[in-house]
Amino acid sequence: MISEEEAWDAFERRDRSADERFVVAVTTTRIYCRPSCPARRPRREHVRFFGQGSEAVAAGYRSCLRCRPDEAARDKQAVARALTLLRQAEAPLRLETLATAVGYAPHHFQRLFTREVGVSPAAWQRARRLRQADQRLSEGASVAEAMYDAGYSAPSRFYEDAKVLGMAPANARKGGQGTIIHWAKVDSPFGPLLIAATERGLCRVSFDEGVDALRRRYPAAELVENDGAPLIVAARAAIDDPALAASLPTDVSGTAFQQRVWAELRRIPPGETRSYLDIARVLGDPNATRAVGTANGANPIAIIVPCHRVVRNDGTLGGYAGGLERKKDLLAVETKQSQGSLL
Repeated sequence: MISEEEAWDAFERRDRSADERFVVAVTTTRIYCRPSCPARRPRREHVRFFGQGSEAVAAGYRSCLRCRPDEAARDKQAVARALTLLRQAEAPLRLETLATAVGYAPHHFQRLFTREVGVSPAAWQRARRLRQADQRLSEGASVAEAMYDAGYSAPSRFYEDAKVLGMAPANARKGGQGTIIHWAKVDSPFGPLLIAATERGLCRVSFDEGVDALRRRYPAAELVENDGAPLIVAARAAIDDPALAASLPTDVSGTAFQQRVWAELRRIPPGETRSYLDIARVLGDPNATRAVGTANGANPIAIIVPCHRVVRNDGTLGGYAGGLERKKDLLAVETKQSQGSLL
């Protein structure tokens, strides 16, 4: 149970992400609601908070017929069950099949799933298959092997998914055909980095990778080792001075949602952190914390797009592709630098 001050703040904001954490009881009407209930807000002195609906019932309150708070947990469980079914499925599941399996009408479950996860079931499945194909490409599989291993029945469907999702890495741009990528392996205070850039911007910054990993992502591109390329030099400078990173151009592709998340990450000042919930709220959907986490983990440009500045909602560090110790070091250095700049 969160503090009453935090609960009241969430109730005033109609924060949907709080629906599973507590219910709000109104002493004058003897009704309890979800924090996101659209009804007019009562005065503060007429409000009590309970950890769950059963506690409110025991205290003599009845469920709101408008927001139906007792269904919040059921909705959450249904989405979790649907995600399990989607992960276990060997072929794409139709919305009707998925909704029936979890006991909801298709049109209602479409809205529920999208609200909770951030994308529709169909979009989630497209993104998952495309991620699987991209992972196989990064492991050295051919385009054909990657497509079929990910469950695609034809190349046309594979490229159509890439187009719909707005993705254009090695898979959607046919391996970077016609692209020149300058790259370099550089030492940094946080370990060895691979830095790569096209003429349009940085396309890869990652720890502990070599040119072979870059070649697997862009098998048809022309890779040129060049540690003097302007963007590589600029990226190295930004690693030492994080304030420079926000102005560097990037050439990365992802879904529209991922692009919004990455853009928001670049707005986090050095020395500060944001939670997944903070980012989701800025994007206008507090329920999209899981989708924010997924987009954060898919970031292809370490440090420059500072995914290390995002922490769990409870304040703990969470994971990091470059390793948790690196994340701690990055945050410690940036905090020290930002504090020093204020002296």
